[in-house]
Amino acid sequence: MTVSDQQNEKAEQSVGEFTLAGPLGTTPPTALPYPVPEPDATWDLPNGFARVYHAEGNQGIVRPVLMADGFNLGKSDLDWLYAGLDRDHPLLSELRRRGRDVILVGFKERSASILDNARTVTAAVQRTIAEQLGDALLTVGGFSMGGLVTRYALARMEQDHVDHRTSVYFSYDTPHRGAHIPVGLQAFSHFIPLPNAFARQMNSPAARQMLWRHYDPMTGESGVAPERTEFLRDLERLGGWPRIPRTLALANGRGDGTGPSVPPGETVLKAERIYPGTVFSAQAQGRDVTVAELKRRFPKAEKTVTTTGFPELDGAPGGTLRSYGILADALKKVGATVDLRHAEICFVPSVSAVAVRDLDEQKDLYTAVDSLSPEDSDVDDFICSATTTSHTAVTEELGTWLVDRLAD
Repeated sequence: MTVSDQQNEKAEQSVGEFTLAGPLGTTPPTALPYPVPEPDATWDLPNGFARVYHAEGNQGIVRPVLMADGFNLGKSDLDWLYAGLDRDHPLLSELRRRGRDVILVGFKERSASILDNARTVTAAVQRTIAEQLGDALLTVGGFSMGGLVTRYALARMEQDHVDHRTSVYFSYDTPHRGAHIPVGLQAFSHFIPLPNAFARQMNSPAARQMLWRHYDPMTGESGVAPERTEFLRDLERLGGWPRIPRTLALANGRGDGTGPSVPPGETVLKAERIYPGTVFSAQAQGRDVTVAELKRRFPKAEKTVTTTGFPELDGAPGGTLRSYGILADALKKVGATVDLRHAEICFVPSVSAVAVRDLDEQKDLYTAVDSLSPEDSDVDDFICSATTTSHTAVTEELGTWLVDRLAD
């Protein structure tokens, strides 16, 4: 083996040291791009922790808003979460200015089972109630998977006859009906010849519970993971949703049936030099549709990934993730040349974020949500973004809508 071959082999082995995450869940730079205040209190909780930021002028917790972190691999970084929630639109600053105490809830392992991390939220709610000054009701919600964790926790508390004293539940671009990571990308994580972070993320308990379709590395098949089936059954046994609070849902995707421009079947990413000849294609409808041609040199292998009966998910209306862009960055970092044509694709479809339709059918996935009434949704009120925005991006439109709907 030549020196060049040895270098390329090492590159193929090391490419998977990344994860797919939105702006709230990415690894922060050494110096945060936004000043984050010191918390007024920190709590150690089962499977997680929390930071408390009092409202302007408050000496304790008076009108609490609990916000749970979302999905990625590893421990929550609440400094990064605070910066992400306040940098582009000052959501947390505005809440605190209006007399709200912000409690950020993080997890020791964000990719753990939603049920495990729900225990963290339950403990945070109970700690909040125990330390609160006065009797104002709580607001409890989360971003991305954090909305599922808080949804489950509150419903579980109601089932167990535990008073959560919550008047408003909210979810922010939460995949209530499932999230979409292309099965070709999922398959690639396991095509890398050594264990890696990307594969651990894709096959984690939370991913298996949250993804609409999951690629099983043992069988090479894509389908509904057993963990998702069981999670949905658990939710159903709890009544599906918390019934006491008013429920709100926000979507980063548009509500007019328009998604990112990603033509079905079109090449989205090609790689050469490292994984030479590997090609990913946008999801199209039909039988035996090729979504990825995976090729590696060390050890030499090829794999074709196909789907049957999938709708056109990549270009669906929804909050977007740089799914292919993140992989392209990782490939370039180890020396590949890439042809990246569509960095961002749909991650959480709008119909999933506001809980109005399932994702199985093309017509449902592309529903013009804005034409529906709140009665069509599982939640009491919802909003879709006027423009396609990144998954969990806090915009003035969505942030203002949420703050204006919190109970006094």
